[in-house]
Amino acid sequence: MKNQKIKNNPVMNNDEFDFTNPHALRQKAEELLKQKHGETPKQPPASDVKKLLHELQVHQIELEMQNEELRQAYETAETALRNYTMLYDLSPLGYLTLASDGTILELNFTAADMLGERRFSMVGSNFILFIAEDSKPVFNDFIRDIFVSHTKESCSVMLGHNLTPLIQVYMEGIVTGDDNKCLLSVVDISSFT
Repeated sequence: MKNQKIKNNPVMNNDEFDFTNPHALRQKAEELLKQKHGETPKQPPASDVKKLLHELQVHQIELEMQNEELRQAYETAETALRNYTMLYDLSPLGYLTLASDGTILELNFTAADMLGERRFSMVGSNFILFIAEDSKPVFNDFIRDIFVSHTKESCSVMLGHNLTPLIQVYMEGIVTGDDNKCLLSVVDISSFT
């Protein structure tokens, strides 16, 4: 639609005009301005120029202040993320996030060590695969109760699969609000039994 207006404009009637050339575009705009306002455009009074300059300077300072505030917020967020990552990843407790069907969505290094696998290779696996056969009924009741009651539940089960040695763990879990994911903490209690 803009192109139609330009083509109908007698000054811009040249279909071969190069709109990507900034110099030619500026020159054409100057010609249009002369035609629109007569010979030469009126110069604004000095007071208007001073007001405009003042507004631009104030706006520049506002932008610099906002930029500094954003930089500080970014640094604060980076520090919080670093602290959270250390707390989650390097905790002596195993932490996992499970979907309602038991799929592992996230886990920390301690949980991966307890399960005897590499951390990132376990994401997407079902946690039930790492529960010993004798403990599967207990775990199934535990996970069902968490998603039904939406209250904190706990249980003790044996972990183990394939050639991984069995260890007894104490687990606590709770379902998050809207996400409907289970946050699970796992503690190795083998040495206490």
